[in-house]
Amino acid sequence: MITRRTGLAATAAALAAAATAPATATAGPRGPLQRDVDAIRATGATGVLAEVQSATGRTVARAGAADLRTPHEPVPWESSYRIGSDTKTFTAVLALQLVGEGRLRLTDPVERWLPGTVRGNGNDGRRITVADLLRQTSGLNDYLAVSPDAADAFTPEGYRRARFRPARPEDQLAAALSRPPAWLPEAGKPRWGYSNTNYLIAGLVVEAVTGNPWAQELHDRIVEPLGLRRTFTPGTSPYLPPPTATAYTWFPGRDRPTDTTLTSGGGADGAVVSTTHEHGVFLRALMGGRLLRPAQLAAMKETVAAGDWVPAQGVRYGLGIAWRPARGVRGGIWFHGGTHLGVVSESGVTPDGARAVTSATFTLRMGDPAQDAQGLAALRLVDRALAAR
Repeated sequence: MITRRTGLAATAAALAAAATAPATATAGPRGPLQRDVDAIRATGATGVLAEVQSATGRTVARAGAADLRTPHEPVPWESSYRIGSDTKTFTAVLALQLVGEGRLRLTDPVERWLPGTVRGNGNDGRRITVADLLRQTSGLNDYLAVSPDAADAFTPEGYRRARFRPARPEDQLAAALSRPPAWLPEAGKPRWGYSNTNYLIAGLVVEAVTGNPWAQELHDRIVEPLGLRRTFTPGTSPYLPPPTATAYTWFPGRDRPTDTTLTSGGGADGAVVSTTHEHGVFLRALMGGRLLRPAQLAAMKETVAAGDWVPAQGVRYGLGIAWRPARGVRGGIWFHGGTHLGVVSESGVTPDGARAVTSATFTLRMGDPAQDAQGLAALRLVDRALAAR
């Protein structure tokens, strides 16, 4: 963590920070981004990395250690990390590109592309549209919440047993459909409820429409066109490419963190690995109109109230992306957010894509009030970075 210094010591610290930052970025211990990164670190996070980018350049900041065993080694600037549910925005872009090509319609029922797949216990793919999946208005249960081994997964022992065993989509879907839905969609009466199952199915729809794996479509349509060299889907591998930082999870009721860097699983709902820089490039390209046609980008921004979104207030959810008001940011902030074992991704982009901020905090504390403080500090970082001009 960078501390405040005076005189020659401060000058030396600033020069050292700039020397080790990415060649095209600026970094220093006293800038507003650094102060906000330090504030996240002060909540107890082990390591934090953030970047603000625009057409005029990049500003980066970091705090904390790459690993608690080597506390003097900082978080690497270009750390790879699992962006968690920020993956959903990528998946929504794939579906909307297919809509723009006339190969898919937002009004298509799931049943059209996946006959008989979403059935049983009152679940009915004939009543759920592609838009319901992408906007989280389907009423389907979240497979993570209803999985038979959900409780065991949130323990150090359960994590270690499962980290090399990727879950199969068919098992995840079976878990979600093992219970009645929270509701069945009704035209003109949208009800919102966050469920990873929606994007598990959306990925299957993309595969049904294209005849290709979801990961291939993501690479061909987003990763390669944008030149994202370090954004990828790891498949069944639990490993991350270096450089990275250790991802620490405090499981409920435990007094010490578990290294959860190794983990497998996740698909169209949460599998993408990226960096703060490349995630920002994606967000700016999306809002700047480089990935979607105007009609599909406008559809993505058609939102419904997401009243139980925590900790942000006034959140509305579109197609794979959310919006919230923010002081000093004209038009509000578009964002999603993602959580994976040991990593929290928080980001935001202006409506025109002119400015984006991305952050990775390598700490997750389940059921701990300190996690709320960490989340609020990350939101403040996003708001201030996008309000700055």
